[in-house]
Amino acid sequence: MKESEHRKESEQKNLNFGFVRTAAASPKLKVANPLYNVMEIKEILYQAEEKHVQVIAFPELCITGYTCQDLFFQKVLQVQALSALQWLIQETQDLSVVYIVGIPLSIKSRLFNCAVVVYRGEIFGVVPKSYLPNTREFYEKRWFSVRNEPFTETISLLGLDVPFGKVLFDFDSLGIKLGVEICEDLWAPLPPSTAMALEGANIIVNLSASNELVSKAPYRKALVEQQSARLICAYLYAAAGVHESTTDLVFAGDCMIAENGVVLAESKRFVRENQFIVSDVDIDKLCFERQSSSSFVDSCALQESRGEYDLVSVPVDSRDLDLPAVFYRTVDPHPFVPASPLQRKERCEEIFQIQTAGLAKRLEHTGVKTVYIGISGGLDSTLSLLVAHKTFALLNLPFTDIVGVTMPGFGTTSQTYDNAITLMKELGVTVNEIDIKTSCLVHFKDIGHDAAVLDVTYENVQARERTQILMDLANKHQGIVIGTGDLSELALGWCTYNGDQMSMYGVNSSIPKTLIRYLIDWISKTQESVAVREVLGRILDTPISPELLPPDKDGNIAQKTELTIGPYELHDFFLYCFLRQGACPKKILFLAGKAFSEMYCIETIQKWLYVFYKRFFSQQFKRSCMPDGPKVGSVSLSPRGDWRMPSDADGSAWFDQLWQQVVT
Repeated sequence: MKESEHRKESEQKNLNFGFVRTAAASPKLKVANPLYNVMEIKEILYQAEEKHVQVIAFPELCITGYTCQDLFFQKVLQVQALSALQWLIQETQDLSVVYIVGIPLSIKSRLFNCAVVVYRGEIFGVVPKSYLPNTREFYEKRWFSVRNEPFTETISLLGLDVPFGKVLFDFDSLGIKLGVEICEDLWAPLPPSTAMALEGANIIVNLSASNELVSKAPYRKALVEQQSARLICAYLYAAAGVHESTTDLVFAGDCMIAENGVVLAESKRFVRENQFIVSDVDIDKLCFERQSSSSFVDSCALQESRGEYDLVSVPVDSRDLDLPAVFYRTVDPHPFVPASPLQRKERCEEIFQIQTAGLAKRLEHTGVKTVYIGISGGLDSTLSLLVAHKTFALLNLPFTDIVGVTMPGFGTTSQTYDNAITLMKELGVTVNEIDIKTSCLVHFKDIGHDAAVLDVTYENVQARERTQILMDLANKHQGIVIGTGDLSELALGWCTYNGDQMSMYGVNSSIPKTLIRYLIDWISKTQESVAVREVLGRILDTPISPELLPPDKDGNIAQKTELTIGPYELHDFFLYCFLRQGACPKKILFLAGKAFSEMYCIETIQKWLYVFYKRFFSQQFKRSCMPDGPKVGSVSLSPRGDWRMPSDADGSAWFDQLWQQVVT
């Protein structure tokens, strides 16, 4: 294949950034009236087509209704169900949506509870239910058979020869492999979807008829969440609704679309009209997650030797979605920060415990009783001090053995200086003040640098002087230096090599800047001292700055970090998408455009995304020798664990894609 043709094909496959539009539906129906039921299904299919849905699932036995009971044995119902399916296929043959419907099928004198996969007037396969419940509520073994044959056979259905049995459906143009299971299959100890996923299925469809009982809905939701997480897949759960028979049971149409443990869309229960939910699932992200999971890869290797499922190719149109206009997915602009106040509180509490547990272990192991922290009056050093304070309380050590060293330089303002001194005094730690201006001027003279030239040398001399002071104090008093740098600064390399980049234990090293604010705010609410709460409030209101350049004429901070390198909320978003999802530049740009649509124009986002990539690739050498520090979340840049990258990697491929046509 020529390079230009390969590029064109690649761009076509990535036209929708790896998203596939999926839906789960619960139609109105009349029990044992297939012709009525398929008319309602048809109505939903046409609505789905208008929304550019590519795959939609319907409930178990939706063509007849799940609650027909002994009527399933009646040939009249069986024949009419087939006639209704044939009519539905003919009426929808021009639609470009793949749909999966449930129907009872008589095959070789046995009756099966089946799912039928249909696309453009053709049946591509039939999947029978694997596990038939035989409980106080459900007596499916009374009506249906289990297919125990280990192979897939071909059956004649509506004049077509179609695969019947263990089948997976390959939609190569969409990057999908689809697996189908039916209701009870999910509740079994070994769901069929597990084997399907290990053979490559990344979307699992479940045609269900789960009834409603007190507290059953949250348990059902947990099953869907956990199975989608365990299999690293998208899971479409379509449930029978309120129009099923209520002789003994009530159904509610509890439809869900989950992706890797997160429910993206969920229907309202007990709705009496046709309803369906839509969500764009991220197939590329699922592929990235699977490739990154060694346990999943190892499990796949074991499954390959079994080869249980036959693969059926479905030539689905690779049409473009209307993503710029409509995106059926919420993009969180702050992925490191839970949206719910309760979840934020729980997250902050857990992170703080991880930080203190890590530092406590390091102190116990080394036998060190004294720690040194450079206190600037900014966010990062404040959090490090609060972690040390909590750790000393945990170990019953005197707070006076925490030495906070404030080192005023050429850019220090009275605001940050006062906040630093006040916080240390109110927490009861030892305050040590060492002015670095004189020693920096001497060093400028030693290296022949003009102090009037406010360049990177001017800044880094101050940063390294502060680190030298902290290290020497720790050596002199048999202590250790607690680092203050955070995950966002490490990602961008926004730290001085062998300056503030270095410490003996970095407690903030895997916490992004956007989360640090919430952590400090949460900690402030746990403080009994009004004075501590007030100074923490002032610190939270202070602009982020290294304070290495002189203040403005009014004595205020002149050097504001986010004006130089861009907003941290954007960089944290970029970092999460890049590392946690494996997203390419164009996809990150698209997602950021959706997440920050009311805050930044796409050109601004593109500019700062370029800064992110440029700094991320050029600053790896600082991360390659970063100090020890506790991992607190799913994203870390430690070279000893989560992120291993050559310091001289070429980022041209990322830059080239970023500056291609902007998609909003």
